[in-house]
Amino acid sequence: MVTASLVKELREKTGAGMMDCKKVLTETDGDMEKAIELLRERGIAKAAKKSGRVAAEGLVECYISEDGKIGAIVEVNSETDFVAKNEEFRTFVQNVAKQVVEKNPKDVEDLLAQEAIFESGKTVNEALIGKIATIGENLNIRRFKRFESKGLLEKYIHGDGKIAVLINMAKGDKEVAKDLCMQIAAARPEYVRREEVPQERVDKEMEILKVQAMNEGKPEQIAEKIVLGRVGKFYEEICLVDQIFVKDSSLKISDLLKQKDAEVVEFARFEKGEGIEKKEENFAEEVMNQLNG
Repeated sequence: MVTASLVKELREKTGAGMMDCKKVLTETDGDMEKAIELLRERGIAKAAKKSGRVAAEGLVECYISEDGKIGAIVEVNSETDFVAKNEEFRTFVQNVAKQVVEKNPKDVEDLLAQEAIFESGKTVNEALIGKIATIGENLNIRRFKRFESKGLLEKYIHGDGKIAVLINMAKGDKEVAKDLCMQIAAARPEYVRREEVPQERVDKEMEILKVQAMNEGKPEQIAEKIVLGRVGKFYEEICLVDQIFVKDSSLKISDLLKQKDAEVVEFARFEKGEGIEKKEENFAEEVMNQLNG
């Protein structure tokens, strides 16, 4: 009989997931050594040992359905930039994006549990573990977004998978959509328009701007008026429609949209590894730690 303590012991010895441990223990009638061997044969124990390493490299990728109505943007991380150039890894990332489009998972956990459309008889998580074992690095499906469009979807990949942009347009053509993708890649907006910015963020920014103005020696009433003028700059930085068009500084994006009779519904911009704290490797220190045991 496979007990919870047996599953816990195998997990501690191999670092494999609880369900994987329970599965192999059931298959081996609770034989610990055979279970460990089975996990190693399947690459699961090897993969688990790598799971503690920081994966901050990798690729961002987009996929749009053949009818152009559903699109996905994904980030899959690896430990080294070298692996990001590996064709097997690149194909896996493309397949993950296609999986998101076709199967509409609600989050990464749901995505990992789905049956993979690109590897028969395996879940996406099992396919990921297989890639960790064959590629030899910790890999991580970090995030995705999925858009369904009644108008037009367009994508843009910059720097061989360093930055990806996916945009959903209610109106407009491919030319303006591509220009907007490049704008988003270069200028890093966070929202389409002012109304989308959370009020608490606006309040916080106005508070900071007021303190700045008062530190410049302005009276409080004057400082409040200065804030109203300066907050426009804040919106120019974070709202797409308020930004200056990178290809023509005489235009704002709002002007461009009017000229082209275009309308943006939503967008996503993923930059590889953003927000992940990379571990600083110190080889000499690592060796000394091993020697000191």
